[in-house]
Amino acid sequence: MPDDMVDAHIHGVTNALAAGWRVLERGGAALDAVEEAVVIMEDDETFDAGRGSFLNRDGKVQLDALIMDGATLRAGGVGCVERLRNPVRAARKILSESPHVYFVAEGAERFAAEHGIALCKNEDLVIPREVERLRAYQAEAAQHGNDLFAPSSDDVTISHDTVGAVALDRAGNIAAATSTGGTLNKAPGRLGDSSLIGCGCYANNESAAVSTTGWGEPIMKLVLAKWTADRIQAGNLPEWSAQEAMNYLKQRLDGHGGIIVLNPEGHIGIAHNTPRMAWAYKTVRKQEAGIEKSAP
Repeated sequence: MPDDMVDAHIHGVTNALAAGWRVLERGGAALDAVEEAVVIMEDDETFDAGRGSFLNRDGKVQLDALIMDGATLRAGGVGCVERLRNPVRAARKILSESPHVYFVAEGAERFAAEHGIALCKNEDLVIPREVERLRAYQAEAAQHGNDLFAPSSDDVTISHDTVGAVALDRAGNIAAATSTGGTLNKAPGRLGDSSLIGCGCYANNESAAVSTTGWGEPIMKLVLAKWTADRIQAGNLPEWSAQEAMNYLKQRLDGHGGIIVLNPEGHIGIAHNTPRMAWAYKTVRKQEAGIEKSAP
């Protein structure tokens, strides 16, 4: 994240934390809590989710999201949607009201509209900052003769502001949600890890709730969220498993990213192998938020 947006990131994750905690505090479900937390970040132009997301090669916003219930393993996901302000809301409708798990593009938008979610214009999701970011990126790529079909997703200096949340409720159930606009200058129709079960998002009461951010292609290849949850189910703590996941991502595929993990006992794992990652958490005993720095 740029130096001048650090405070905005802390502010954004803190607001999301407050929204999710309000649900849990009144006895609500973990599934509701992660949905509300992610909605706050989708509405915050600081992040690469909802309005203000990175633009694809054609200058459009295309969004992906997934939400998953650890108690039932039910999940809902949308991919490559262009007319939804809050794709996680549509994902939740799929989880709750559809026998299917995943809808994409126009089919996802049609499902959302049929279930009471208003559609918007794609232009409503585009902001001037991202128009300029795309213009500068494409100009530099053209100057250096780079293939515009292959954005530099392996460059850790390019932000990957995917948003996610994990939660544990009073009933002992866990849930996870992840939402993203994908990578800068991505090819139209490109789907990343965020909305794929077991890749960028996963929740199972028998293991853990996990959400990832970062360079999607390596995360997909490793099915990293499920990989991490399996280690927790085998008896490892979330803190250790989260760090191991980042080590595995780097060592196996030279990938970069970040991960948040929560098990049914309330143990938390936060790790990344990028220069920075914004995070926040709250329990009945403690609350923290910040921008963690590390060497790539």
